[in-house]
Amino acid sequence: MSSLPPSATLPPAPDKRGGLVRALPGLVRWPNLAMMLLCMVLVRVGLLLPAVPLRESLLNWRFGALVLSALLVAAAGYIINDYYDVKIDAINRPDRLVVGRVLRRRKAMLAHLVMSGVGVLLAGWLHPMLGVVTLGSALLLWGYSARFKRIALAGNASIATLTAALVLLPELQLQLARHDSTSIVWPYALAAFLLTMVREIVKDVEDMRGDAQHGCRTLPLVWGMARTKWVTGVFLGSLALLVTVAVVRLLLGAHWLLALWLLVLVLGPMAQLGYLMFKADRRRHFRQLSAWCKGIMLAGVLSMLLAGNL
Repeated sequence: MSSLPPSATLPPAPDKRGGLVRALPGLVRWPNLAMMLLCMVLVRVGLLLPAVPLRESLLNWRFGALVLSALLVAAAGYIINDYYDVKIDAINRPDRLVVGRVLRRRKAMLAHLVMSGVGVLLAGWLHPMLGVVTLGSALLLWGYSARFKRIALAGNASIATLTAALVLLPELQLQLARHDSTSIVWPYALAAFLLTMVREIVKDVEDMRGDAQHGCRTLPLVWGMARTKWVTGVFLGSLALLVTVAVVRLLLGAHWLLALWLLVLVLGPMAQLGYLMFKADRRRHFRQLSAWCKGIMLAGVLSMLLAGNL
């Protein structure tokens, strides 16, 4: 592996004996994995099986195997992303660098292959179609890390598509078991796609310095910050329109609690996000915007608890 650029000053490597254990949760992005787990659980118990007792819906080994498969592939995706981004992360996030400092790159690649392989085989054992979807997700994660993330909008769309697919996975499993094609999760999947696009573009602006030094052609580097804000605004506006239509329909149907939840905890923060985004001009501002996106996503996921009985 080539040496790091002079501008990338790494913090001292931690003690090898315990460093990897301490760094592992950050390497696999445990908060993101926890959000994925929460999302899949609430799709199942909140949207798909609201009338089924929690013990029966959650303590289902096939659903547990599906969740484990998805989390393994996602964790492997984070590892391969860090594998390819050693030099960039040395500039953008030197305090969070694990691959190449605590974990050898060869071992990181091996961990990625093993975790992805187990995840795909586990999903394929549940159903061939689930295996195909999971394999496609693993390949897309690899493509994102190796190539797509360095192309304007291609990387953003890849992650947004994977997020939407995660929302749809529990429903796909039930449809395959029941031979049913009726979908009630698509609005949430579309919302997840749009919000993830916003967050990924915001992250690209946050990471401009490191990306520019390593030849990435992300949207803010190709179009500039001003145009990038307008593109982000289009996705945010589309999401606001989707949520507004949902709120109006809920109000007309007298579903007051869910309508109020979406209005106060989703639409309100989205309006603030838009305001802050067009004022932002520094890296720390865009780091705050990323946190706002996570909060809105959490509020949207939790709304599934109220949506299942509509």
